[in-house]
Amino acid sequence: MKLVLVTPDIPYNTGAIGRTCLALDLELILIKPYGFSIEEKAVRRAGMDYWKHVNLSEYDDWHSFVAARQPARDSLYFFEEFGAQSVFEPDYQTDAYLVFGSETKGLPADILEGMDDRVFHLPMRNPLVRSLNLANVATAVVYQAMRTQLGG
Repeated sequence: MKLVLVTPDIPYNTGAIGRTCLALDLELILIKPYGFSIEEKAVRRAGMDYWKHVNLSEYDDWHSFVAARQPARDSLYFFEEFGAQSVFEPDYQTDAYLVFGSETKGLPADILEGMDDRVFHLPMRNPLVRSLNLANVATAVVYQAMRTQLGG
């Protein structure tokens, strides 16, 4: 299983997600452009002294990622607040790519085009909350996706 961040904006979130990936022995894939420098202290601070151990891959854009990895359509799971299905519905494949967009813009429409059945949301009960922090969502999703592998 791999976690993909498409054009992340906030270094703290990327660092925290990197730390989660390390804890679960997952690859973190970052798709440029970023809203920060990957060398920023904020990324390393959020990832603590673990950042140097993160299994990190970077791609210049989504098309470069797809060309290099050639992920099967059914291995792609996109997460957006408007996803038609809940994160609790799918049986996640072990070779899954869990794909998240930037904190300010989400995933680009061209990436999601024709993928309506592959877009999921994390349910929220209170309508006063418009969105959740990306690092929190990514952590909740990855634990749900790995529940059978983790003995849950």
